[in-house]
Amino acid sequence: MSNPPAPTCVRHPDRPTGLACTRCGRPACPECLQPAAVGQHCVDCVRQGRRDVRQVRTVGGAAAGAAPVPYVTYGLIAVNVLVYLVTAAQAGSPMDNYRGSALFREFVLVPLLVADGEWWRLLGSGFLHYGAIHLLVNMFALYVVGRDLERVLGRVRFGCVYLISLLGGSAAVMALSDTVVATAGASGAVYGLFGAVTVTLIRLRQSPTPMLVVIGVNVLISFSLPGISLWGHLGGLAAGTLAALGILFVPEWLSARSPEAARRIGWASLGAVAVACVAVIVAATLTVRSDIPAVPIQVSAPGTEAPTPR
Repeated sequence: MSNPPAPTCVRHPDRPTGLACTRCGRPACPECLQPAAVGQHCVDCVRQGRRDVRQVRTVGGAAAGAAPVPYVTYGLIAVNVLVYLVTAAQAGSPMDNYRGSALFREFVLVPLLVADGEWWRLLGSGFLHYGAIHLLVNMFALYVVGRDLERVLGRVRFGCVYLISLLGGSAAVMALSDTVVATAGASGAVYGLFGAVTVTLIRLRQSPTPMLVVIGVNVLISFSLPGISLWGHLGGLAAGTLAALGILFVPEWLSARSPEAARRIGWASLGAVAVACVAVIVAATLTVRSDIPAVPIQVSAPGTEAPTPR
């Protein structure tokens, strides 16, 4: 009576084997088996197991693990510095770069000009600065808060929060500032990051007191010193705070049943904040247009109006 043939490896039919995968039970040769917590698994089961393991993510939805390089933060700083260098070169002055610079004149936020159709000023003004000190202060703040916030939110969400904060500052300027005052600077976006960091600390159940002190001091300075865009700061702070709430808290408030649903709700919340900023800008534009015949002066170039850093 002959013995039954030995089983062969499912991946190598020419190799008889007495081993088998402890997960699926199929015969496999030593080359196709890998040690596992219990027994040994075949290559196919190992691959399937890796697909089934969900990637660990931060509270903001970014992939957790080794700290990634905050490319968006560094990129934003690089763009701001580059724009400043261009304006300084055009003006021939590092401190009075807003006088005689065609780029500054084209991008600075003047509500009357935005109402006249020059909408690019709403975002472009956030990359302009009145002199080197204004630039250094804003870029230092962006460097300090941007790196950690980008790691929590992820690059794309962080970039969206930054731009929404910038847009929120511009919306507040359009709605509440003088129509012929020239406003420029990244402070509106930076204030938005201050608010987003505060929300993140609360979500992580850490004390937000240090950030609240920073915000309070900066708001007090905005109220106290003349020539600073108070509305640009407060508008950016409000937009950034609401954007962070939309990412970190709204999915929980709406009882999202899965990480995918939470991410969709977070993106929808970001979109809602952006739409609200645009709605304020549209309403302010219509108001400014209706008042244009009553405006007694014509805005020609930065420096002829009161420059307002933000």
